[in-house]
Amino acid sequence: MTKLRLGVNIDHVATIRNARGGAFPDPVRAAEVADSAGADGITAHLREDRRHITDDDLDRLIGTISLPLNLEMAATDEMLAIALRHKPHAACIVPERRAERTTEGGLDAAGQHNSLAPIVARLKAAGIRVSLFIAPEKAQLDAAARLGAPVVELHTGPYAHAEGDAVPVELARLQAAATYGAALGLEIHAGHGLTYDNVGPVAAIPELAELNIGHFLIGEAVFSGLPAAIAEMRARMDAARK
Repeated sequence: MTKLRLGVNIDHVATIRNARGGAFPDPVRAAEVADSAGADGITAHLREDRRHITDDDLDRLIGTISLPLNLEMAATDEMLAIALRHKPHAACIVPERRAERTTEGGLDAAGQHNSLAPIVARLKAAGIRVSLFIAPEKAQLDAAARLGAPVVELHTGPYAHAEGDAVPVELARLQAAATYGAALGLEIHAGHGLTYDNVGPVAAIPELAELNIGHFLIGEAVFSGLPAAIAEMRARMDAARK
Protein backbone atom coordinates (compact mmCIF):
# COMPACT_ATOMS: atom_id res chain seq x y z
CA MET A 1 0.00 0.00 0.00
CA THR A 2 1.37 3.43 -0.92
CA LYS A 3 2.42 5.92 1.75
CA LEU A 4 -0.40 8.15 2.97
CA ARG A 5 0.58 11.82 2.79
CA LEU A 6 0.02 14.17 5.72
CA GLY A 7 -0.91 17.77 5.06
CA VAL A 8 -0.63 19.99 8.14
CA ASN A 9 -3.11 22.85 8.40
CA ILE A 10 -1.52 25.85 10.14
CA ASP A 11 -4.63 28.08 10.34
CA HIS A 12 -4.97 27.91 14.09
CA VAL A 13 -1.44 29.03 14.79
CA ALA A 14 -2.67 32.26 13.20
CA THR A 15 -5.86 32.07 15.29
CA ILE A 16 -3.77 32.18 18.47
CA ARG A 17 -1.68 35.05 17.13
CA ASN A 18 -4.70 37.06 16.08
CA ALA A 19 -6.38 36.64 19.48
CA ARG A 20 -3.85 39.08 20.91
CA GLY A 21 -2.41 40.78 17.83
CA GLY A 22 1.22 41.15 16.95
CA ALA A 23 3.46 38.68 15.18
CA PHE A 24 3.56 35.60 17.44
CA PRO A 25 3.11 32.71 17.07
CA ASP A 26 4.03 32.86 13.40
CA PRO A 27 2.20 30.41 11.11
CA VAL A 28 5.07 30.53 8.62
CA ARG A 29 7.43 29.28 11.31
CA ALA A 30 4.88 26.55 12.07
CA ALA A 31 5.02 25.53 8.40
CA GLU A 32 8.80 25.31 8.56
CA VAL A 33 8.61 23.22 11.74
CA ALA A 34 6.03 20.93 10.10
CA ASP A 35 8.39 20.44 7.16
CA SER A 36 11.22 19.39 9.50
CA ALA A 37 8.86 17.09 11.43
CA GLY A 38 7.83 15.05 8.40
CA ALA A 39 4.75 16.75 6.94
CA ASP A 40 4.20 16.23 3.23
CA GLY A 41 2.39 19.50 2.62
CA ILE A 42 1.00 22.64 4.23
CA THR A 43 -2.65 23.70 4.15
CA ALA A 44 -3.83 27.26 4.81
CA HIS A 45 -7.35 28.68 4.50
CA LEU A 46 -7.55 32.33 3.53
CA ARG A 47 -11.05 33.26 4.64
CA GLU A 48 -13.05 36.23 3.43
CA ASP A 49 -12.96 37.77 6.92
CA ARG A 50 -9.22 36.93 7.42
CA ARG A 51 -10.01 35.48 10.84
CA HIS A 52 -6.76 33.51 10.92
CA ILE A 53 -4.47 33.35 7.87
CA THR A 54 -3.86 36.79 6.36
CA ASP A 55 -2.73 37.97 2.95
CA ASP A 56 0.72 38.68 4.37
CA ASP A 57 0.89 35.11 5.74
CA LEU A 58 0.09 33.78 2.29
CA ASP A 59 2.72 36.00 0.68
CA ARG A 60 5.35 34.76 3.11
CA LEU A 61 4.32 31.11 2.81
CA ILE A 62 4.64 31.24 -0.97
CA GLY A 63 8.05 32.85 -0.68
CA THR A 64 9.44 30.72 2.14
CA ILE A 65 8.30 27.11 2.35
CA SER A 66 9.54 24.29 0.14
CA LEU A 67 6.61 21.96 0.80
CA PRO A 68 3.58 22.00 -1.51
CA LEU A 69 1.03 24.59 -0.37
CA ASN A 70 -2.66 23.73 -0.45
CA LEU A 71 -4.72 26.92 -0.40
CA GLU A 72 -8.23 26.40 0.92
CA MET A 73 -10.53 28.98 -0.63
CA ALA A 74 -14.14 29.91 -1.16
CA ALA A 75 -15.50 29.98 -4.69
CA THR A 76 -15.42 33.78 -5.01
CA ASP A 77 -13.90 36.18 -7.52
CA GLU A 78 -11.62 37.61 -4.84
CA MET A 79 -10.17 34.24 -3.85
CA LEU A 80 -9.84 33.14 -7.45
CA ALA A 81 -7.80 36.25 -8.22
CA ILE A 82 -5.57 35.63 -5.19
CA ALA A 83 -5.01 32.00 -6.17
CA LEU A 84 -4.18 32.93 -9.76
CA ARG A 85 -1.73 35.59 -8.56
CA HIS A 86 0.11 33.31 -6.12
CA LYS A 87 -0.24 29.99 -7.97
CA PRO A 88 -0.01 27.60 -5.00
CA HIS A 89 0.57 23.92 -5.69
CA ALA A 90 -3.10 23.20 -4.96
CA ALA A 91 -6.38 24.98 -4.31
CA CYS A 92 -9.12 23.24 -2.34
CA ILE A 93 -12.52 24.86 -2.85
CA VAL A 94 -14.52 24.82 0.38
CA PRO A 95 -17.90 26.24 1.45
CA GLU A 96 -17.65 29.27 3.68
CA ARG A 97 -20.08 31.07 5.98
CA ARG A 98 -19.06 33.97 8.21
CA ALA A 99 -21.09 32.69 11.17
CA GLU A 100 -19.43 29.27 11.32
CA ARG A 101 -16.55 28.54 13.69
CA THR A 102 -14.97 26.18 11.19
CA THR A 103 -16.01 24.62 7.89
CA GLU A 104 -19.21 22.84 8.87
CA GLY A 105 -20.18 20.91 5.78
CA GLY A 106 -19.10 19.81 2.35
CA LEU A 107 -19.30 21.87 -0.81
CA ASP A 108 -22.47 21.32 -2.85
CA ALA A 109 -20.62 20.53 -6.06
CA ALA A 110 -23.77 19.04 -7.57
CA GLY A 111 -25.99 22.04 -6.90
CA GLN A 112 -23.38 24.68 -7.76
CA HIS A 113 -22.01 23.19 -10.97
CA ASN A 114 -22.55 26.28 -13.12
CA SER A 115 -20.82 28.65 -10.70
CA LEU A 116 -17.97 26.26 -9.91
CA ALA A 117 -17.17 25.21 -13.48
CA PRO A 118 -15.43 28.44 -14.58
CA ILE A 119 -13.45 28.65 -11.32
CA VAL A 120 -12.24 25.06 -11.63
CA ALA A 121 -11.35 25.64 -15.28
CA ARG A 122 -9.33 28.80 -14.59
CA LEU A 123 -7.42 27.23 -11.70
CA LYS A 124 -6.57 24.17 -13.80
CA ALA A 125 -5.49 26.35 -16.72
CA ALA A 126 -3.06 28.10 -14.37
CA GLY A 127 -1.47 24.77 -13.44
CA ILE A 128 -3.02 24.66 -9.96
CA ARG A 129 -4.22 21.25 -8.75
CA VAL A 130 -7.90 21.63 -7.90
CA SER A 131 -9.69 19.75 -5.16
CA LEU A 132 -13.23 19.99 -3.84
CA PHE A 133 -14.09 19.51 -0.15
CA ILE A 134 -17.24 17.39 -0.31
CA ALA A 135 -19.42 15.06 1.72
CA PRO A 136 -18.81 11.33 1.07
CA GLU A 137 -21.77 11.02 -1.29
CA LYS A 138 -22.00 9.59 -4.80
CA ALA A 139 -23.82 12.64 -6.16
CA GLN A 140 -21.01 14.93 -5.02
CA LEU A 141 -18.32 12.63 -6.39
CA ASP A 142 -20.11 12.44 -9.73
CA ALA A 143 -20.33 16.24 -9.77
CA ALA A 144 -16.61 16.60 -9.02
CA ALA A 145 -15.81 14.30 -11.92
CA ARG A 146 -18.09 16.27 -14.26
CA LEU A 147 -16.42 19.50 -13.18
CA GLY A 148 -13.03 18.07 -14.05
CA ALA A 149 -11.58 18.45 -10.55
CA PRO A 150 -8.82 15.84 -10.28
CA VAL A 151 -8.99 15.62 -6.47
CA VAL A 152 -11.69 15.50 -3.79
CA GLU A 153 -11.27 15.82 -0.04
CA LEU A 154 -13.87 13.82 1.84
CA HIS A 155 -15.35 15.61 4.85
CA THR A 156 -14.59 13.37 7.85
CA GLY A 157 -16.42 15.55 10.39
CA PRO A 158 -19.51 13.31 10.74
CA TYR A 159 -17.23 10.32 11.34
CA ALA A 160 -15.05 12.22 13.81
CA HIS A 161 -18.06 13.42 15.82
CA ALA A 162 -20.00 10.16 15.69
CA GLU A 163 -20.57 8.05 18.79
CA GLY A 164 -21.52 4.44 19.43
CA ASP A 165 -23.15 2.57 16.57
CA ALA A 166 -22.89 5.62 14.32
CA VAL A 167 -19.09 5.33 14.10
CA PRO A 168 -18.95 2.23 11.85
CA VAL A 169 -21.79 3.63 9.75
CA GLU A 170 -19.86 6.85 9.05
CA LEU A 171 -16.64 4.93 8.45
CA ALA A 172 -18.43 2.74 5.93
CA ARG A 173 -19.67 5.89 4.14
CA LEU A 174 -16.10 7.12 3.85
CA GLN A 175 -14.86 3.77 2.59
CA ALA A 176 -17.64 3.50 0.01
CA ALA A 177 -17.05 7.06 -1.20
CA ALA A 178 -13.30 6.52 -1.47
CA THR A 179 -13.81 3.34 -3.50
CA TYR A 180 -16.40 4.95 -5.76
CA GLY A 181 -14.38 8.14 -6.26
CA ALA A 182 -11.21 6.24 -7.10
CA ALA A 183 -13.16 4.23 -9.69
CA LEU A 184 -14.14 7.56 -11.29
CA GLY A 185 -10.44 8.41 -11.59
CA LEU A 186 -10.39 10.93 -8.74
CA GLU A 187 -7.53 11.25 -6.26
CA ILE A 188 -9.05 10.88 -2.81
CA HIS A 189 -8.06 12.94 0.23
CA ALA A 190 -9.83 13.31 3.58
CA GLY A 191 -9.87 15.57 6.58
CA HIS A 192 -11.71 17.40 9.38
CA GLY A 193 -11.83 16.48 13.05
CA LEU A 194 -9.19 13.74 12.90
CA THR A 195 -7.28 12.92 16.10
CA TYR A 196 -4.84 10.32 17.40
CA ASP A 197 -7.80 8.23 18.53
CA ASN A 198 -9.84 8.19 15.34
CA VAL A 199 -7.30 8.55 12.53
CA GLY A 200 -6.38 4.86 12.27
CA PRO A 201 -9.52 3.48 10.60
CA VAL A 202 -9.54 6.35 8.09
CA ALA A 203 -5.83 6.03 7.34
CA ALA A 204 -6.39 2.34 6.64
CA ILE A 205 -8.73 3.10 3.70
CA PRO A 206 -6.51 2.02 0.80
CA GLU A 207 -7.84 4.49 -1.78
CA LEU A 208 -6.85 7.53 0.30
CA ALA A 209 -3.77 9.43 -0.84
CA GLU A 210 -3.67 12.24 1.72
CA LEU A 211 -5.06 13.38 5.07
CA ASN A 212 -5.22 17.06 6.03
CA ILE A 213 -5.12 17.66 9.78
CA GLY A 214 -4.76 20.94 11.64
CA HIS A 215 -6.76 21.89 14.70
CA PHE A 216 -5.94 18.76 16.71
CA LEU A 217 -2.22 18.98 15.94
CA ILE A 218 -2.02 22.63 16.97
CA GLY A 219 -3.87 21.81 20.18
CA GLU A 220 -1.57 18.89 20.96
CA ALA A 221 1.43 21.12 20.28
CA VAL A 222 0.55 23.12 23.40
CA PHE A 223 1.39 20.05 25.47
CA SER A 224 3.99 18.12 23.49
CA GLY A 225 5.35 20.53 20.90
CA LEU A 226 4.47 20.63 17.21
CA PRO A 227 7.27 18.31 15.99
CA ALA A 228 6.24 15.63 18.48
CA ALA A 229 2.54 15.98 17.64
CA ILE A 230 3.20 15.64 13.91
CA ALA A 231 5.56 12.70 14.46
CA GLU A 232 2.94 10.88 16.55
CA MET A 233 0.22 11.46 13.95
CA ARG A 234 2.57 10.32 11.20
CA ALA A 235 3.38 7.16 13.18
CA ARG A 236 -0.30 6.34 13.72
CA MET A 237 -1.08 6.87 10.04
CA ASP A 238 1.82 4.67 9.00
CA ALA A 239 0.83 1.93 11.44
CA ALA A 240 -2.74 1.92 10.13
CA ARG A 241 -1.46 1.81 6.56
CA LYS A 242 0.49 -1.38 7.27
